Amino acid sequence: MNQSYKIAIITAFILILAPLSTFAQNTVDPEFNPGNIISDSEILNTNSLSLLEIQNFLNKQGGFLANYRTSNAHGTANKSAAEIIYEAATANYDCEDIELSESPTEEEKKLKCRRVTTVNPKFLLVLLQKEQSLIDDVTPKQSQLDWATGYGCPDNWACNPYYKGFGKQINSASLQFRYYMDHPEGYKYKAGGTYTFTNPYGVITNEPMKVTIENTATAGLYNYTPHVFNGNYNFFKLWKKYFPKNPLVYPDGTLLRINGEVGVWLIDGGMKHPFLSRGALTSRFDEKKIIVVEKSVLDNYEKGTPIKFPNYSIIKTNEDKKTYLLVDNYKRLIVNEAAFKSIGFNPEEVIDAPAADLEGYLAGTNLTATSTNITGTLMQSTKTGGVYFVQDNTKAPLVDRIFLSTKFKGKKIIKATETTLAKYTKIAPVLFGNGELLKSPASAAVYLIDSGTKRPFNSGTTFETLGYNWSNVITVSPQLLSLYPEGSAMQLPPETIQ
Repeated sequence: MNQSYKIAIITAFILILAPLSTFAQNTVDPEFNPGNIISDSEILNTNSLSLLEIQNFLNKQGGFLANYRTSNAHGTANKSAAEIIYEAATANYDCEDIELSESPTEEEKKLKCRRVTTVNPKFLLVLLQKEQSLIDDVTPKQSQLDWATGYGCPDNWACNPYYKGFGKQINSASLQFRYYMDHPEGYKYKAGGTYTFTNPYGVITNEPMKVTIENTATAGLYNYTPHVFNGNYNFFKLWKKYFPKNPLVYPDGTLLRINGEVGVWLIDGGMKHPFLSRGALTSRFDEKKIIVVEKSVLDNYEKGTPIKFPNYSIIKTNEDKKTYLLVDNYKRLIVNEAAFKSIGFNPEEVIDAPAADLEGYLAGTNLTATSTNITGTLMQSTKTGGVYFVQDNTKAPLVDRIFLSTKFKGKKIIKATETTLAKYTKIAPVLFGNGELLKSPASAAVYLIDSGTKRPFNSGTTFETLGYNWSNVITVSPQLLSLYPEGSAMQLPPETIQ
């Protein structure tokens, strides 16, 4: 055995068994844990960035995508890269068991399919850079755009032409990683398993590495790219570069107010958004859920776009004179005057505002003269007694009566026959949104809902120290609580623990 070969073996051995050695410190980021590259809660945080924040991120990086426009996965033309990324993450479509036309349009999918969230838009941005350097490349080749996320391009195989195109690549990757999260049992690499990965493209090392995978999100990364170096290590480095760790613990959906001040802020997308009026706050949230913190806590958050309008406001943009109804995070275009009158809106309710005030809203389904249930209706079956939240052409079942005294408190219930209910497409059950505190009578554990997951508090001390109020905890059925996948535990930052 020659000396250089001996050195190579020793070097590989040190890298695998002693990652914090001098060699590894000089070569690999000491924070890199190949078994836990990204947490399950992070990959599922679809509210991490608004559409405007994605566009601002692309502008800041200065790459080609900042001004790139093309068709999305559904064939809708002239979409910005930011729109394609945002909609893939936050407004995708689950059309399983839905009868569609041979070439369904986006509008058809909006009407018939279940709208779903997939993965964190930050995750998609990092994936674009990892796979094709598209975040900072000023003059990418067409092939980089056509195979933007590397989807349908397995190692040593030709790319599948069906998935060619920027819009399809983004959409397919977002759905694939969500599927990894929802169906981990169907794939080779799983959380809790120990596997040996080869690194044929590694710059740091080409030697095999044994890795114990700690969570489902990391397993998904290995199912997508079965190497530690350089693929998944590059993902880690890019995530750390673009989105460094925030020491704060309050997730999206939290209402904060500085001790001694009046203003209230919403934490959303990792940023603080001020409410500009009490109506904008109370039309969306319960003031009892405001957490009072010191100014130093809020100062750590970057300021985001203000929340100016109450929910269900009607806005006419100054520039193009288009009229929208604001419903939660969506702006729904009222297509014409006939639609406006048919729905029964009052012209005196219209607010004139610059289009920039609506940039943080996602485009919802257009409102026409035939639109019904635009703000949602509770319908109870006269046959089964089951209650549904009916909105537009969909019906979402209520699996727990607790919704009637909480989320839909005071909302009138309309009796409906099975024939009437059959006209609506059944979608996923109604769930509580970000920031709600839930528990079931089967356990003392209290959970915070965060980006579709339930995050347990690691102790009552943590719950109280963070400013949460026990009176805001809602007791729900075990069935309802089981609909949420479990996320990472809510715990105090190390510097607050004495």
